[in-house]
Formats: sequence, structure tokens, C-alpha cells
Amino acid sequence: MDSEGRSLAEITVKAIVLGVLLSVVLAAANAYLGLFAGMTVSASIPAAVVSMGVLRLFRRSNILENNIVQTAASAGESLAAGVIFTLPALVILNFWDKFDFLWVTMIAGFGGVLGVLFTIPLRRALIVEAKLKFPEGMATAEVLKTGERGGSGIKYITKAAVAAGLFKFGEAGLQIWNGVFEAARGVGGTVVYFGSNLSPALLAVGYIVGLNIGVLIFVGGLCNWLIAIPIYAATHDWGIYAMGHELAGQSMSALDWAGKIWGEQTRYIGVGGMVVGGLWTIFKMRTSIFSGIRSGLEAYRSAKAERVEIARTEKDMSMKWILVLIVGSAVPLFLLYQTFVGQLTVSLPMAVTMLVAGFVFSAVAGYMGGLVGSSNNPISGVTIATVLFSSLLLFLLMGPAAKNGPAAAIIIGSVVCCAASIAGDNLQDLKAGYIVGATPWKQQVMQMVGTVSAALVMAPILTLLLKAYGFAGHSSATDNALAAPQANLMASVAKGVFEGGLPWNYVFIGMAVAVGVILLDNYLQRRGSSFRAPVLAVAIGFYLPFQLAVPIFAGGIIHQVIKVRHLRKGTAEDTVEISNRHGLLFASGLITGEALIGILLAIPIVISGRQDVLAVLAEPLGTWPGAVLLLGVAYWLFRTALGKTNS
Repeated sequence: MDSEGRSLAEITVKAIVLGVLLSVVLAAANAYLGLFAGMTVSASIPAAVVSMGVLRLFRRSNILENNIVQTAASAGESLAAGVIFTLPALVILNFWDKFDFLWVTMIAGFGGVLGVLFTIPLRRALIVEAKLKFPEGMATAEVLKTGERGGSGIKYITKAAVAAGLFKFGEAGLQIWNGVFEAARGVGGTVVYFGSNLSPALLAVGYIVGLNIGVLIFVGGLCNWLIAIPIYAATHDWGIYAMGHELAGQSMSALDWAGKIWGEQTRYIGVGGMVVGGLWTIFKMRTSIFSGIRSGLEAYRSAKAERVEIARTEKDMSMKWILVLIVGSAVPLFLLYQTFVGQLTVSLPMAVTMLVAGFVFSAVAGYMGGLVGSSNNPISGVTIATVLFSSLLLFLLMGPAAKNGPAAAIIIGSVVCCAASIAGDNLQDLKAGYIVGATPWKQQVMQMVGTVSAALVMAPILTLLLKAYGFAGHSSATDNALAAPQANLMASVAKGVFEGGLPWNYVFIGMAVAVGVILLDNYLQRRGSSFRAPVLAVAIGFYLPFQLAVPIFAGGIIHQVIKVRHLRKGTAEDTVEISNRHGLLFASGLITGEALIGILLAIPIVISGRQDVLAVLAEPLGTWPGAVLLLGVAYWLFRTALGKTNS
């Protein structure tokens, strides 16, 4: 309602068009970021800011229309996470040699729609009744309200995006400097390593997630690269280059030896940690999951039996349509499974596993999103648990010699991952809508519109990235190959169950480490500590290349310094909130700009077939230009978040 009590328009033609366009763009940006760094971030806030800037050009627009745009747009980045964490594994396994448009679209589209539908019955319990923060949802609502009052936060996103885009173009396009600093040395029979990625996007990720998560990821990396890897190197013969390498038969460099140990052995500590972390999350959320379902169903039954007129702001999609759409999504996926494996005794359990795991993990993702936000949501952890369980189930059904067994497990995991990713994002958007007075069923419809829009472009985006950069762990890998850490993890787990070769000793070590971290976190909770130790953050630190953890940690330090500076100065609460918001928008711009340039650079690389098609120097100058520029970007972020910039 406006100030005169009139209903405000929500779903309009311009809102649909803008929401679809932003969904596609943000899906592309987050696909690149996720394959590059193994992490994605919520795009609700930047989508809301861009929407406000565009819709302000029209004579009539309102806060609910802006909310609808960001609801559809944020679906794109969420779906991208579900897709890139899993489907590239099918290429890494050499099951696919390309990303087929029909297969990718069906898996992503129907999986994402199921994620929306699974969380609708949970809206009332998790948003209206439970005291969950849903941080991105609350922040998005504040941005929307600020925009309604004439806010101009889009300038922070724009300037940061331009800066990060130019940075990425200079490093990966013109190739003036190297984007990664790495060094390793053999010391006393073992190996010592240090490295850092020079990426504004990773710095921004660290700023957004904060010091707590940044420290845990960094500590996980330290424990792997400075403890586990040196211990392994000291107790095993130094590696030699394999046949096919130009130095075949010779001793590996210290850098390559450390990378081999991490890739084939110690990163599985992270695998074990993620499995336990995912299962622990499900166990811890069990009461809330069941109470949420019960509360939602009771609300529907009461309204139907008593014919009570439900307020506009409480109207979800009807249960009838929810059930119809669930069946309408599950049946095509079942037929897809049947086409894939050709055995009803296998495809039927696959479909049942998909539905049960999809619902449970969507509920878990929604609840965790309410606690820590979408950017920190442990989607990869619950997906690993799904892939591991699915692999074991299919191993029993198909036998160890099943040719398509690992790929079948990945396909189940991809549907569940898409559903869980969308579920967490859906509830964040519904929280924002609840605060600003939106109509839930309209948001749920637009969430599905944004999901389908993003699904339609995922195959071309993945194909472009595969041809331009390739994926680590696959024959397509180039010098600038995308790490695709979660996809490599899914492929390793599924293949290891069927073929053996998984370093189970490190998986079990990871499980033990996870139990220790869980006990530590419970202790911190009992003490009322503001610092917590979510197990999945530590696990992903073990799994990621250490060079990615360093800038994330640095971004977290900037976030903490800003917070302490404001507290010491006794800055007014509203001023702190505005400064924090400006820093968040600036960080979002850094991520968006770098990711989009990464996508655009893929085009000339694919056309020419050369990684150095835009290079201006015969050899890069090293890493120092990037380090200097990154320090400048970090200082700009610091000043913006501190509130001492006129940018």
C-alpha cells in the first residue's frame, strides 16, 4: 500500500523483463566466480540496487516492484551455484565431452523449481515464527527502503565493478602481470609452501563473509598446506614427473610436489570434514525441519476449513499448485534418469532419493540461510553427502562394474544441489518481502521465472568457460584453468566409491577433525562467544587451494578493522549501518566486475583458440603490479566502508 492506501503494483512487464535480464547476467557472473574460487555470494543486494537505478528512469515504480526484480534476479546466481558445483564433474569424469543444452536445462530448471516449491510450506515457520536473521534478506530490505527514500547506492557498485573489471582485464586479458603468487621450497626432506591469489573478487568475498569465516577458511588452509602436506612429504619419497610430461622421470619441483600431495591426498581431509559437517547440519536442524513442515500444513488446512480470508502479505501459492508442480517437475526428471540408466529398478530409486534428499536438504539450506546467510550456506557440504549416499546406493543397485554409476550419482546430486541453492535464496527473498510488505505468492512465481531464465543460459555459459579456460582435473585444462573445486570433489567422491582409490585414511582424518571442530563450536556456544566455528568453513579451507584463502582472510580483516574503528569512535548506529552498506555494495561491485570481465574475455579466447590473444607483452612483469594495485583496491574498499570517501 502507498501513503494513500492504494495497492502497489508488483509483477509488471518492466519488472519481469529486468528481473529476467539480471538473472541471466548474475548467473553468468556467479558461474565464473564459483568455478574460479569455489565460492559464490548472494546477489540480492546488488540486484536490488541495479533495479532501483533502472526503474527510477520510469515515471512509475515502487518498492514492491523493485523487490520483485531482485527476487527473480537473485535466482540466477543461486542456480549457478547448484550447477557449477556439480555438472562440470560429468566433464571431469569424461562422461560428457560437452554441456548438452537439453540435459543441463532440464536438470537445472526442474531442480531449481523444486527448490522453490519445497520451501513454500516452510515460509511461515522460518520467517514469521522463528527468530532467524536471514542477513541478506534483512539487508536487501534495508537497501530497498533506502532506495524508496532516494538512495543512490548504485554508484558504489558501478565504480567498484569498473575497477575490478579493469584489474581483471589487465591480468587475464592483456596479461601484464601474473594473477597468483606461489612459492615452495624443499626443507629438510619435506616441502614448505605459501601462495596468494591477487583477486579483488576474493578480497570482496572475505569482506562480505567477515573475519570469523575468513579466519576459519584460512586456518583450514594453514593446517593442510603447512602441517598435513609437509608431514606427508617427509614420510614419502619425493614425487617424479609422470610419462607425458616434458620432464618425465625427473624429480618434481617443490611447487608441483606440494600441489600433487594436496590434489591426490590431503584435500580429502576436507572431503571427510564436509561429509560429517553436512550430516551434523541435518541432525541439528531436524526439529526445526519437522516443525516447519507441520506449521505450514496446519496453516493451509485451517484457512481451507474455516474459509478465512488470508491477508495479502500472508498468501503463499496454494498447496494444490505446489503438489501439481512438484509432480510436474519430478516426472520429467524420472524419465531423464530412465533414459540415462535404462533400468526401472535403478531410475525409480534415483527419483525417490532425489525427492527425499531434495526436500530435506532444501529445508536445511533454508534454515542455515536464516542463521548465516546465503553466501555462507554450506550447499557444497550437503551436496557431498548426497553424492556419497547416492554413490553407495547405486553401487548396491548397479554393482562395482557399472559404467555410468559415478555419473548417475552426480546427476542426483546436481538436482539436489540446485534445489538446495534456490531454497536458501528463496527464503532470503521472502524475508525481504515480509519486511517491505510484499505478496509471498507473487515472489514465489517470480523466483521460478528467474530460475527458468537462468537455466536456459547455463549450458552456453559452461560451454564457453570450458572452451576458453578448461577445468582443473580435465584434459581441457589450460594455464588459466578454472579450479572447479567442488566439481572435482564430487567427481572424486563418486568415482572413488565405484572404482576404489579414494584415500580413505585422509577422509577419516577429516571426519575426526570435523568432530573436534563441532565439539569446539558447541563449547563456544555454551560460553556465549561471539566467535563461532562452523565446521564446514574449516572443511572448505582444507579443500581449497591455499592461495584462494589468503585474500579471503585479508578481506575479513578489513571488515573487522572497520567494525572496531566504528566501535572505538562511538559512531552513531545509523551512520555505522550506512557505512557498512556502502562497503557491502562496493564489495559486491568488485565481485560483479571481475566475474563479468572473466566471462567476456572467454569470447575472444574461444574464437581465436589462444589464451594470449589480447596479451601486450611477451612475458608478464611478474606479480608485483597486481600486488600494488590490489593494495590500492583494498584501501579504497576500506575508505568506502569507513565512510570517508566522496566516491
